[in-house]
Amino acid sequence: MGKVIAIVNQKGGVGKTTTAVNLAASLAVLEYKTLLLDADPQANATSGVGVDTNSVEFSIYDCVLDSKKPEEIVMRTDTPNLDILPGHIDLVGAELEMISLDRREYRMKEAIHSIKDQYDFILIDCAPSLGLITVNSLVAADSVIIPVQCEYFALEGLGKLLNTVRLVQSGMNPNLSIEGILLTMYDSRLKLANAVVEDVKAHCKNIVFDTVISRNIRLSEAPSHGKPILLYDVQSRGTTNHLNLAKEILINNGYINKQ
Repeated sequence: MGKVIAIVNQKGGVGKTTTAVNLAASLAVLEYKTLLLDADPQANATSGVGVDTNSVEFSIYDCVLDSKKPEEIVMRTDTPNLDILPGHIDLVGAELEMISLDRREYRMKEAIHSIKDQYDFILIDCAPSLGLITVNSLVAADSVIIPVQCEYFALEGLGKLLNTVRLVQSGMNPNLSIEGILLTMYDSRLKLANAVVEDVKAHCKNIVFDTVISRNIRLSEAPSHGKPILLYDVQSRGTTNHLNLAKEILINNGYINKQ
């Protein structure tokens, strides 16, 4: 049964979708069958793997609200071994529609249960909020990756997010674990960036990934071409960073041995 990893941070602009798209592509290129689930109404992860969001007829919204089977909605991408369960702007109103539903926090978990056996990894790109859809993602997940930008306000809100994770662990999903905190948008030339790295590692110790995602122009350009960085520029630092992150996750989960 595939491992479900939610990529979450209520702050926007921290590299969450970039991480989701490129980690998913990296795991796929390493020959692990991967599904990217776009749970963000902006649907940037969907367009980031080359799917025209205007052509999406059904999305994760239809699975969660209308009990549509995910296997009828999943789309292939240009990256071998990588499928997408697309997002849609309809997700904006989903939280209001879910308020009156029974077991509303479990809708996503129940929706993807039928396809978990088909994948090695399912990565959920969450919206930049701690609303009901994000809670659904945490309930559905086995673990969470928290991207943290290497800037001054990096730790702002991190405590609130970790507290939300603890609340989900204590009630709806006791098996939820923290896969790791991922430092993103790192520029080694900046003293502030280095200070943030030291602060996060000092505060969070054993749950910070060794891999750090550096600032990279090619990584920023790739989404406008509808491609993961691996397909856009295989020789870029962004490609190397995300492949290293994928390998670190595979090692941590016992898929491969540390060399």
